[in-house]
Amino acid sequence: MGENYTAEEESEWEEAPLAPLSAVVPPGLAGVRMDLALAKLFPGYSRNRLQVWLKSGHVLVDGKHLEGSAKTIGGEKIELTAPPAADVATPRAQRMALAIVFEDADLIVIDKPVGLIVHPGAGNPDGTLLNGLLAHAPALRQVPRAGIVHRLDKDTSGLLVVAKNLTAQARLAAQLAARTVKRSYLALVHGEPPVRGTIDAPIGRDPRVRTRMAVTAGGKEARTHYKVLERFGKVALLECRLETGRTHQIRVHLQHIKCPIVGDTVYVRGARRVPAFPRQALHAAALELIHPRSGKPRSWSAPLPGDMARLVEELRHGG
Repeated sequence: MGENYTAEEESEWEEAPLAPLSAVVPPGLAGVRMDLALAKLFPGYSRNRLQVWLKSGHVLVDGKHLEGSAKTIGGEKIELTAPPAADVATPRAQRMALAIVFEDADLIVIDKPVGLIVHPGAGNPDGTLLNGLLAHAPALRQVPRAGIVHRLDKDTSGLLVVAKNLTAQARLAAQLAARTVKRSYLALVHGEPPVRGTIDAPIGRDPRVRTRMAVTAGGKEARTHYKVLERFGKVALLECRLETGRTHQIRVHLQHIKCPIVGDTVYVRGARRVPAFPRQALHAAALELIHPRSGKPRSWSAPLPGDMARLVEELRHGG
């Protein structure tokens, strides 16, 4: 599913900053710790690194140095002038076919295919979307994480937005923090969910299996809105809209209401479900945001990929 880069997430690769960054704290982040706000506003850097920069005086809040425990009030101007990072791995540019839905001087919107990993990590040093972006637009080396401000799982297809410059990245990060970016997904699920509903359940690391997420009492707030578009007996096609962007949010929430996503081997428990599908049947179908330069709303959509479209047709015909 789509996820924002959150404060807890450590990047396997973190690019050295090449220019100062600045952002204004949006109302949605008022009252939170300064280090948490920084992690939301500057998603290219881990919370630990930002805390170090706070302590070393490389972060100014309305021109002043503050502690990480200080609370935001909203509207402050934050300026980040980070020192060069030592021993930073530099990802290489790799040419690959990118399904670009939209591109201008500030944004790239990509329809990510199934199987493409978004950025380098342990066991995946290259061959990622990030590597392809660096080949497509070399200037993205000037932007943390090559402008990627949210991500999709390897086996989730669909729309993903990339910022082409620091200003666009900061403004997109602020929109994500304020929850004004609208993201809609299509999912095929097992079971018979109600016609529509909202799943409001906190998500955190699964205490039993650390590679999974789960609904936990100590997790972070997470809300997913859904409605049934079509039913095929014990399978349904849902439209899901994210209000928050937690790791694996849609997958975890749908499993929580006992309607797991078809093909999701991580969150489907017990006996093998029918129909069989080689990956989670989840697609980021629509994206809407405020353009960082024009200030006008923009929206894009992406049709179901071939494998999901074929499965839907088979289900319609009793397959």
